[in-house]
Amino acid sequence: MYVRLMLYAQLMWSGIPALLAICGLTSQKALGETKKTLYEVEAIKDVSYYEGEDADPVKHKLDLYLPKGGKNYPVLLFIHGGAWTTGDKRYILDVYGRLGRNFAQHGVGTVVTNYRLSPKVQHPCHVEDVARAFAWTCQNISKHGGDPERIFVCGHSAGGHLAALLATDPTYLEKEKCSVGQIRGVIPMSGVFNLPPGRLFESVFTADSEKRAKAMPLNHVKGDHPPFLIIYAERDYPTCDRTSKEFCNALKRCRCQAELLEIKDRDHLTIIAAATNAEDPAAKAILRFIEEHSARP
Repeated sequence: MYVRLMLYAQLMWSGIPALLAICGLTSQKALGETKKTLYEVEAIKDVSYYEGEDADPVKHKLDLYLPKGGKNYPVLLFIHGGAWTTGDKRYILDVYGRLGRNFAQHGVGTVVTNYRLSPKVQHPCHVEDVARAFAWTCQNISKHGGDPERIFVCGHSAGGHLAALLATDPTYLEKEKCSVGQIRGVIPMSGVFNLPPGRLFESVFTADSEKRAKAMPLNHVKGDHPPFLIIYAERDYPTCDRTSKEFCNALKRCRCQAELLEIKDRDHLTIIAAATNAEDPAAKAILRFIEEHSARP
């Protein structure tokens, strides 16, 4: 039922007029009010982060949103949602582009990545692609003024699952000659941390219970993870609040830095759409989290 709801909600993007106000006019008004303190944004689109023989011409690409003139700025790698089966870095209403511009205007370079989707591929291909995008960012962001030692990972919904898995299971980054220690902080939004049995997950994670268990971030919380800011909406999907709390508590039991934030008056879709607004509480919390964890040791 959970994944069915996720798929249904993704299809509803084009039919929610409120999103136009949340990530359009409202955002522009808020940004305009603080224009004097903002960077201009340089956008670089469709950069290949993987060029192997099996490279996908669309899904192995990412977009950069950079604070023009900024130097050694922190960087946010953003992973879109869509139940691992839909979505793209250029989604309806350019939500992720607006998100990237919002953070770049505030001095945080933003990398919005694509990744291959099911049923064309199955787990672990999604997270392997995210690991490739992270490795590309580590190796190349300094060419654009960003600081490769201050890279944060954020994702919404299925993207929140991939961000959390990347930061808790070290095998994916190790395959790319990187490490979890290179992630300065993790921000899953309305993320998925547990994958209960059921046919709804089989097209993504197969029917193999061991493979599905390995795909659960909750199963990899053993300590020595980056700081986490776990965000969910007041009217999020059923169980999202409970599993977010469970994941946060598991991190804390391992003495990892973790905080939990519920965003009032938001649902599973508007929590990410509204984050394009500079005055949105989720956007403010993300910028605060990045600032707090950007200081060099």
